[in-house]
Amino acid sequence: MSYRISLPARAVARVNACALSLRSSRRWGRLVSRYLTVVTYTGRRSGRTFSTPVGYRRTGDTVTIPVGLADAKKWWRNFLGEGGPIALHLDGVDRTGHAVARRNAKGLVTVTVRLDG
Repeated sequence: MSYRISLPARAVARVNACALSLRSSRRWGRLVSRYLTVVTYTGRRSGRTFSTPVGYRRTGDTVTIPVGLADAKKWWRNFLGEGGPIALHLDGVDRTGHAVARRNAKGLVTVTVRLDG
């Protein structure tokens, strides 16, 4: 069962700004960067470039991004089907890759990124 949740844009912007501040802080940045990255992608309909902080797990050249409250978020829909290009800030450098979004039988969404060599 899926519930449609609407998140207020102002609240989302504040949370994202706080996450980005923590990620770039001298005190907490190294720790936070192990679990939080910034993804940059081009909107499939608008053609505009967007960046957003996301939680992630990395194993080698594969990055897994679990999308919490997926029905309230739109960014991951750019990677449905065959997926598309994405950039992530990892280990202090920008990396590119190919992202594919999948929704499982329970409705949970995961974006899997294969990093470019």
